[in-house]
Amino acid sequence: MADRSTIEWTEATWNPTTGCDRISKGCDNCYALVLAKRLKAMGSQKYQNDGDPRTSGPGFGLAIHPDALRLPYSWKSPRTVFVNSMSDLFHARVPVAYIKDVFEVMRETPQHTYQVLTKRSRRMRNIGDRIDWPENVWMGVTVESSEFKFRIEDLRQTPAHVRFLSCEPLIGPLGAVDLKGIGWVIAGGESGKGHRPMEECWVTALRDQCTQDQVPFFFKQWGGSTPKAGGRVLQDRTWDEYPTAKFRAGV
Repeated sequence: MADRSTIEWTEATWNPTTGCDRISKGCDNCYALVLAKRLKAMGSQKYQNDGDPRTSGPGFGLAIHPDALRLPYSWKSPRTVFVNSMSDLFHARVPVAYIKDVFEVMRETPQHTYQVLTKRSRRMRNIGDRIDWPENVWMGVTVESSEFKFRIEDLRQTPAHVRFLSCEPLIGPLGAVDLKGIGWVIAGGESGKGHRPMEECWVTALRDQCTQDQVPFFFKQWGGSTPKAGGRVLQDRTWDEYPTAKFRAGV
């Protein structure tokens, strides 16, 4: 039961799909790939089809779990939920009908706040007008370097009520970022074996743009051999800002 999460910016995780493929540089040291292999080896039923040679590409396959759609209804207290921490809801192998089913669950459980994050921004944009977007869904895209800033414009074209950026792992400077219509920015360094170091100026430049444009900024971690190795302090303080009522209203 995904009732708790150690991810700093959420409270719980919910995986109606598992598995994915590497599609950009931010995927090189994917934590989910390592964890999925471990869970599969431990006999976790949910991960037995991940990595199936008949379906997997340069990642760890993809599996759909319709039984997982019932989980949010069982949570008695409201919570903030990261959707598909072990996958990507807008992966090409996830049928549009199933994506709509996931959104319907989120609509029918308005007591929870859902955070959906994707690197497949073009598919999200292309099918966005076929989805009924409830107000309790925050939609985000990963932007790990300037090469992938095009995902921001894709995100801006969706009718999500809150749009956010996850600049994690931040593996290069982003330069000027157009934050129009963006309600939240998360930044963080990479962790785990082979992690790539993050320079402070990359983070502070992004934070300063958020401050100037009055966009809430959340600094998750410096990264290192483990997620908590470098701590969370950026220039003598932590940054734990969240979308304000202004952004939640879709302004």
